[in-house]
Amino acid sequence: MSELKTHPTDQKVAQFIEAVESDQKRHDCWAVVEMMREITGAEPVMWGPSIIGFGTYTYVNTTKKPADWPITGLSPRKANLTIYVMPGFSQYESLMTRLGKHSTGKSCLYIKKLSDIDESVLEELISRSVEHMRATYPTT
Repeated sequence: MSELKTHPTDQKVAQFIEAVESDQKRHDCWAVVEMMREITGAEPVMWGPSIIGFGTYTYVNTTKKPADWPITGLSPRKANLTIYVMPGFSQYESLMTRLGKHSTGKSCLYIKKLSDIDESVLEELISRSVEHMRATYPTT
């Protein structure tokens, strides 16, 4: 396996968000950025060309090398707003049933628009996820 290609960049988060075509997605992205900023106490940083990350943790990847990744983040993809919940979702079943219209991947929460979900549940999900990451990776 090669080196992880996604790293923090100097790209401006505001410039990235303002380039999002959909007014709704741009508005939702700003709302989630503010939520994550408040929860993490960290400023948003661009990771690669399309991920807005908050905080950093170091894990050991499949090649047994340390790698850095944001403890939470988001990306306004064409089809969905992708929110990164790094511990995954199995420990958050009760929150997931109350969240609203969404789908998930291993560590990705996909929503079409914020109005499809309960934002207070999303805030709790992100908060618990960040708490878990900070407890698991104390240097974050």
